[in-house]
Amino acid sequence: MLQQLNGWSSASDVKSIHKTYKFEDWKQAHGFVNKISDIAEREGHHPNIALRWGSVGVTLATHAIGGLSENDFVLAAKIERVQSE
Repeated sequence: MLQQLNGWSSASDVKSIHKTYKFEDWKQAHGFVNKISDIAEREGHHPNIALRWGSVGVTLATHAIGGLSENDFVLAAKIERVQSE
C-alpha cells in the first residue's frame, strides 16, 4: 500500500511510515497540524507529529500491534487529501 502514497517512506524496521510536509511559514504548518488532529480524533488513530517552522513531520504506526496496520495507510491517505486542499 505504500506505493499508493506520494512521498511516504517506511522506517528501516518497516514498523512505521513517515512523511515530511513543507510549508511557507509557521501559520500554514500549524494549520495543517490542526487539520490532521481533527482527522485523527475522528479515526481514533493518532500519529506522531513534529511541528517545525515551515514543515510538519508525520509518523504513523499501530502501537497495539508493534508495527503497521491498514489503518496507518488509510489515515495517511486522508492526510494526503487534506494537504492537497
